[in-house]
Order: sequence, then C-alpha cells, then structure tokens
Amino acid sequence: MSPRCSAFRVVLGALLLVALLQLVYLSFLSRFHGTQQRYRFSELFGRSGPQRAAHPERNTRKERLRFSLSTGGIFDHSGQYRVYKNLIQSDSSSNQKPGSVVLALATHTTINNLHHLDSLLDRWHHPLSVAIFAHRPDVKFATALVYALSFFCPQVQALVDFHLVCLSGETASFPEQDHELFEGLEDCSSVFSRLETHRDQFKNYAISGNVSYPNNLLRNVARGGTESSYVLVLDMDMMPSADLHPQFLAMISGREAAGDEVFVLPAFEIRHARKMPATKPELVQLYQVGEVRPFYEELCPRCQAPTNYSRWVNSHVRGVLEVAYTLGWVDPWEPFYIGPNVVPLYDENFKQYGFNRISQACELHVAGYRFSVLSSAFVVHRGFKVQGEFHARKDEENKRNRVLFRSFKEGLKTKYPSSTRRC
Repeated sequence: MSPRCSAFRVVLGALLLVALLQLVYLSFLSRFHGTQQRYRFSELFGRSGPQRAAHPERNTRKERLRFSLSTGGIFDHSGQYRVYKNLIQSDSSSNQKPGSVVLALATHTTINNLHHLDSLLDRWHHPLSVAIFAHRPDVKFATALVYALSFFCPQVQALVDFHLVCLSGETASFPEQDHELFEGLEDCSSVFSRLETHRDQFKNYAISGNVSYPNNLLRNVARGGTESSYVLVLDMDMMPSADLHPQFLAMISGREAAGDEVFVLPAFEIRHARKMPATKPELVQLYQVGEVRPFYEELCPRCQAPTNYSRWVNSHVRGVLEVAYTLGWVDPWEPFYIGPNVVPLYDENFKQYGFNRISQACELHVAGYRFSVLSSAFVVHRGFKVQGEFHARKDEENKRNRVLFRSFKEGLKTKYPSSTRRC
C-alpha cells in the first residue's frame, strides 16, 4: 500500500471518528435538554412533597391561578366579554399597609405588546396592574406566558397583577397540559424572548376576525385590580419619567389632599431609534432637536395642545416635583394624568379607535375636576404616530365613536344635573 493511500485512510478515519463524536455529543445535548425541559416543567407544575416544600410561594401562585380560572370569570356589563380578575396577583397586593398612600400604574395590552413590560419594569419599580386582551389561541398562550412570567421573574412576582379579558364565548384553562407552550422557557429573559416573537402580530387594533379591542373595559379592569390611593393609566407602549413614583408621593405628602384634582403628565412621542429620556432636561434636549415631539402632533394636534407644551418646556424646575400650573378642560383634550382611584370610570361602550379617553376627560371636567400640570414629570410613547400606519377601519371606527360621543355628552347632563360645565 502506498504511503499516500495509507495517509488518506488515517485522515478519513479521523474524520469519521470526529463525526461520530459529534453525533454522540449532539445526542447527549438533546437528552440533556429534554431532561432539563422536563425538570423545568416539573418545577412549574410538579406536585411532589419535596418540591412543594421547597417553593411554597410558587405553589401558592399556581393554586391561585387554578382557582381564578376555575371560577370561569365574570361577564362585563355588555355580556360580550369574559373577565378573569386577578389571574395572577403580586406579592405587593398582600403587603400594602392599611391607610398608606400608594400610587399604582394600570395598563392594558394584547399579548403582542406584552413584551414592553420588560422595559417598563426597568423604569417603574412599583405596583403594576396589567389587563390583557386575548382572542382564540392567544387565550391559552397568554395564560401560559403570564404564569411563566410570574414563576421565573422575581420583579413580576413582587409587583405585577395580571388580569385576562377574552370574548364571552371563550374560556381560559389551566395550562398544565400545554407542554409545547413552555418549550425553551428556562428563565425570565427566555419568557420575554418568547413574547418578542409575538410582537406586532396585529397592526394596532386589527385583531383577527374583526374582533373589537375593548380598551376602556381593559382600563377599568386594570384600575379595579389595584387598591392604590392614586393611579396612573397608560397604554403598554408608553413610559413614565424616572422616579415619578417617589417624587409624586413626596409631593402629595406635603400638600392638602383635594378630591377634585388630577395631575397631568405632558405626553410626548419619540423616534424609535432614540433611548427613552429619564428626566425633563434629557427630554427637553431631544425636544429641541426634533427627536421628541408632542404626542399625536401629526394625527391630532388639538388633542394635546391644551397642555401648553411651550409653557411646560420653559417652566422652571426647582428640583422637586410640584404643580406648575392648573388648566381647565377644553374639547378635545385627552391628557394622561395621575388621579385618585375614585375618579369616574372609562365608558366601556367606546371600543377600538376614537374618543375612548376624550370621553373620560370630558366627564372629569363636567364632574368638577381641575387639571394640574406637574412641573417635571411626563410620559413618552415609543415611536412617532404617523398617518398611514393605522388599520383600514380606523376612520370608520372614529366616525362611529364620534356619534357615540354626542350621546355620551347628553347623558352627562342627567348624570351631573347640578353641574354648569359642558363638553
């Protein structure tokens, strides 16, 4: 046999040995991963004595979820939606001291925007109430992923209360049999990564099957899911300024409580590529170069103009949060605000696009509330709102809700017969 042929056989044998070792290694990894996944699933749903004793708080969370789902939820006043309140409750819900002043953030979303919760928790380290609307397969997906978030994410466990809303003909079930939904979930970041795969599944309110997104019902569910003294209601893709919570509580503690006052946070929108500003100086710097602009500036400038952005941007900041100025409401202002948890609820007849927040601000005005603009606090929406990015039925929905708004205003005359204010 020639030396060249012998060398070729040696090389070929070495290559085959390497390939065989790779196959053995991949097989080992596959088995290890399968074992790891079974272990993770056992952690999530296992009921053996040692497991129960090792993590009693997780087991309690599981039993609470099981109980909440077993009730079948409750129907909203229209009978069109099924509501599971307190699907998952946070540790903060049971740790609130009676009589203490608490500020909570209430928000709403579909499952495709729930990934924003990750960055929201980076900014807001305080009680959060989240109402999720899900439809068809997403009911099961939302139930499973919310449970996984509460299991793997310590900050979610500590701070976030979840509520689920679906159509009245749909029901949520305990996800113990849905092994495939938990595939690859090993820690908190992996759960948010899974949620990222669902991002932007729907374009705004274009949910499959022409299902109406009940934004005002969701706002009320999120609000009702917290026993806080004050509440800030935001959409899931909006971010409050940093340290708003401690600054607001410090301000409130130093002034006489007024039940007829809400505290307005000027609303802005920022280019997607930009980092969210944390403080007013950071925001003003971006505002001056056009990277931040008033919320809805292109779509409905009149909807936020009464905030008086020029006055707010140029107002002096003393280093502590305070009321910069107080305004009366004018149509069609729809401010974002912190208010006492007793303010009128949102009218749940408004769904999809148009007049859902204006109607509630209008009622606050008729009911006698004052709108006090805070000196340095704000909220920012991710991305510029531009024409042409909305779903096809937006204008049709806006017209329908405009008609509904007219009848809503007439109803306020009966609801507040002694009020001289009108919208």
